Amino acid sequence: MEISILAVGRMKAGPERELCERYFERARKSGPKLGLRGFLVEEIAEAHGARPRDRIAAEGASVLAKLRDGDRVVALDPQGDLIDSDAFATALSKQAAASVPRTLFLIGGPDGLGKSVLNRSNRRLSFGRLTWPHQLVRILLAEQLYRATTILSGHPYHRA
Repeated sequence: MEISILAVGRMKAGPERELCERYFERARKSGPKLGLRGFLVEEIAEAHGARPRDRIAAEGASVLAKLRDGDRVVALDPQGDLIDSDAFATALSKQAAASVPRTLFLIGGPDGLGKSVLNRSNRRLSFGRLTWPHQLVRILLAEQLYRATTILSGHPYHRA
């Protein structure tokens, strides 16, 4: 199963991008034997409308245009499910075993994801009720994807 992230906004060069890429590179090495591949990020430019609802609508249209038939879409949303790392890993493993072609994680822009995108999502996932900068959310997701590969392979990186 391919793992991809679709993120509204650009992550500039620097330590945040390097850390994110370090986790993805590790996941790319350990993922294939688990049926997980890709660990790719595609960025969508933030919209520049005057009103938040206009920006959300424009970004939502861009996101929806990138979805493929058969995608399992997981929207990162503050109101989403709060799960632990083991449950996250198990969900990825089950999707791979069910021959889901791609699991696509969505990270919205500063105004969040619109209803049309959330309604298209198969699941909403939260990293807590705190507000996180989008760059940190991307790093947190990258780390959890890598952690999932270590959990599934029995690697000692994950020490709960």
